[in-house]
Amino acid sequence: MAIRVSSAEWKGTLKEGTGSMKVGREGYEGPFTYASRFESGRGTNPEELIGAAHAGCFSMFLAALLTGAGFKPTRIATTATVHLGEGPTINLIELDTQAEVPNLAEVDLQKHAEAAKKSCPVSKALAGGPEIRMQARLVK
Repeated sequence: MAIRVSSAEWKGTLKEGTGSMKVGREGYEGPFTYASRFESGRGTNPEELIGAAHAGCFSMFLAALLTGAGFKPTRIATTATVHLGEGPTINLIELDTQAEVPNLAEVDLQKHAEAAKKSCPVSKALAGGPEIRMQARLVK
């Protein structure tokens, strides 16, 4: 199986310092600061990257489950909202998915989406950590 490498560097103190994160060889590379993590400053933060990873993983896993069940997804779009609470601790991740899948009943979407929430690799990596809530709906 694949091995993936990402990196980060931080220079300076917590509040005045700056950092950069790089995802993979050719992926996202950008800055992060205290303000981008705990306030509303420019740049990204680890929680947003976890959210992007979770949304991507969930969407792909749901597509795999649906395909395996005989459905052909046209589009699966997921937003992950990551809540950073006191500590700081990630205490909640909300997955919101829209699935465009011909001939799929709502009950089948919910069954497969729940399975994807529990079984995608990122969800498994986060097991025992934050609460993960999910809502999924069919769109045309």
